[in-house]
Amino acid sequence: MTSTYQIFRGAEGAVKKSSAPLPPLGPKDILVKITHSGLCASDLAYVPYGIALGHEGVGVVEAIGSAVTQFKVGDRAGGGYHRDSCGHCTYCLSGQDIWCYERSIYGEKECNNGTFGEYYIGVETYLHKIPDGLASAYAAPLQCAGATTYNALVSVIKPGERVGILGIGGLGHLAIQFARKLGTEVVVFSTTKSKEEEARKLGASEFYLLDELEKLQEPVTTLVVAGSRYPDWSKFLVKNVLARAGNIVPLVAPHSPDGELTLPAFTVFFDGYNVRSSLVASRAKHDEMLAFAAAQGVKPLIEEFELSEKGIEEAIGKLRENKIRYRGVLVAKSA
Repeated sequence: MTSTYQIFRGAEGAVKKSSAPLPPLGPKDILVKITHSGLCASDLAYVPYGIALGHEGVGVVEAIGSAVTQFKVGDRAGGGYHRDSCGHCTYCLSGQDIWCYERSIYGEKECNNGTFGEYYIGVETYLHKIPDGLASAYAAPLQCAGATTYNALVSVIKPGERVGILGIGGLGHLAIQFARKLGTEVVVFSTTKSKEEEARKLGASEFYLLDELEKLQEPVTTLVVAGSRYPDWSKFLVKNVLARAGNIVPLVAPHSPDGELTLPAFTVFFDGYNVRSSLVASRAKHDEMLAFAAAQGVKPLIEEFELSEKGIEEAIGKLRENKIRYRGVLVAKSA
């Protein structure tokens, strides 16, 4: 086994190939040879910090620790954002391990361990088996974008409800599919008329531009904000658009750590609106999401790039220009 491996990290404002030491595997560690990695907008935020990039990885198990029982060499595994937790706090014991105070998530720890590279080292119970019916190229973006949208939806919606999806990008196009397959009526709000046909193919039954919300005949009960920025809340937080006691689910991370989510307090209070956030998914929901996606045919629309400096540069350039529909996937030469 090699003592070092190749990773890609930010350097001088760009993404460069470098090497990192390959540590010995602990009893519960698993060495995954990466074949595919999704490119997420949050990866761009970490380029200036020089960490190993990537958190939507899928690959093949190449080696396992002495106490691993759930994976064997040759299995396909995915993961990369939520990496560990204490296992004994209230959150962990109630299946909400993503909120553990001792959690390990992408960008906070393990700065040499990313999915843009040859290998990714995961803890056994924080890696996820990829269902046989789900191709690795499609499974990669589900490790973050899929887990985030699915977890958000199943925590608030019920079959038969009307769910509004604002934005048809990397998160929104998955939210449309998941919401429809979960038995809801999907209403899409967008700034781009040309996306209507695609939205309906993905599962939307209604489509409205942001300047024609008055045409909405019946309000939605949940509004999922999946676009690149927060909307003009005054247009949406009216009872004819978002029903009273409805849910607001902001999937969009603020552009900076001190970014604000400013809502009209009077309206929120008197119409009973609820704000529900979602940061990927805990382990059980992540596995449930993968099984659901495989069974129901939910898959991201992807564009593939080579997992190399050149390929990453091309993918990041298209992402910054908003030209990827809708998830970029980096593919290793050996895949």
